[in-house]
Amino acid sequence: MQTPRERRRVWWAVLGSLVVHVLAALSLAAFHDAFVPTPTVPDDRPMELTMLDLSTMPTLPTTPPNPAYIETDPSKQIAEEPETKTFESHANARAASDLPATGDLPLPTQKGTERPSLDLETQQSSVAMEGSQAQPLIAPAPTPPPVTPTPAPIAKATPQPTPQATPPPLPEPLATPEPDKFAMLTSTPPPALRDPEDAEETPSPDMPPTPPPVISRPRPESPATAYQREKQETAISGRITNRGAASVDAVATPLGKYRKQVSDAIGQRWYYHIKSRGDIASVGTAKVEAELDPSGNVVNLRVTSNSSNEAFANICLQSFQEAQIPPIPPDLVATLPGGKLPLDFSFTFF
Repeated sequence: MQTPRERRRVWWAVLGSLVVHVLAALSLAAFHDAFVPTPTVPDDRPMELTMLDLSTMPTLPTTPPNPAYIETDPSKQIAEEPETKTFESHANARAASDLPATGDLPLPTQKGTERPSLDLETQQSSVAMEGSQAQPLIAPAPTPPPVTPTPAPIAKATPQPTPQATPPPLPEPLATPEPDKFAMLTSTPPPALRDPEDAEETPSPDMPPTPPPVISRPRPESPATAYQREKQETAISGRITNRGAASVDAVATPLGKYRKQVSDAIGQRWYYHIKSRGDIASVGTAKVEAELDPSGNVVNLRVTSNSSNEAFANICLQSFQEAQIPPIPPDLVATLPGGKLPLDFSFTFF
C-alpha cells in the first residue's frame, strides 16, 4: 500500500506535467506565425518596356586584342586587307583551303605531317648570301701598228770633173797646229748628205710575230640567295571553306613587319650553325624565351624547355646573341608592355 507521502509525490508530478504541457501549448500558439512563410503580395504596378537603338552603340571588335602572328608566303600576299583580321603578319593575306572544312580552327584543312610548328607549305631552307660580284673583262692591250722601216738612202756616184793640167804650186811651209785644232782636223768627217728622191728601198729586217694578248676570263659567279626558313606542310583540320591555296586571314601591321625582321635575323644565325655544327645536335625541340629592349638588344634570355641535348640548346642561345636585330620603331615602343617586346621561339631539329 502507498503511504500518504508517496501519494502526494504522485499528485505533484501530475500537476507539474500539466503545467509544462499548458506552457508548451501557449508557446506554440504565440510563435506559430514566425515559422509560417508570409505569402507574397502581387505587384499591381504596370509593366514597363524600354527600347534601345543598337545602331548607335559601338560594335564589339571581332579580332582578339592580341592576334597571333603568322608568316605570310610571298605567293599569297595581297594588296588589300581582308575583312576578317584573324592573324597578324607582315603582309596581307586572304583565307583559302584546298580541302573541305573538317574542324573548328580558323585555319585551312590540309594533309601533312604532325609537327609542333604551323606551316601551310613546304620549302627548303637557305641562308642569305650576296654571291660573287661580276668581274670586269680585261680589255686586251691594243696591238701597235706594224712599224715600216724607213729605207736608208743610197747616194749615187757624183761625176768628178776632169782635171786640167796646171803647174804644180810651190810647197808652202807647214804650220804646227795647236792641240785642240789638231783634234778637229783629225775627227771623222760626217757622212755625206743623201738625196731621198734618189734613195732606193732596202729590205726590212725580219721581225718575230707578235704573240696574241692573254685575256683573263672572269671566275664563274655564285648566285645570290635570300634567307628562307625550312617549312613542311603540317596536318591541320580547320573551318575555312574558300577554295584556293592554303592560307589564312592575316593583316599587315607595323608590329607584324618588325616581328618578321626579328625572326629572319635569328633564323639566319640558327640555320648557319645547324648547317655547320648539326652533327653535334640530337633530335628534339627547344623553346627559348627572351625580351627585346628599344635598342634591339636581347635581354632575359632563357631556355624554358628542351627535349634535345645541351649542344642544341647552346646553338639556339647563340643564335639570339649573334642576331643583328634592328631597334624597335619608336611608335611601337609605346604600345609594348614596359617598352619591351616579348619573344617566344620554338626550334625543332629532325
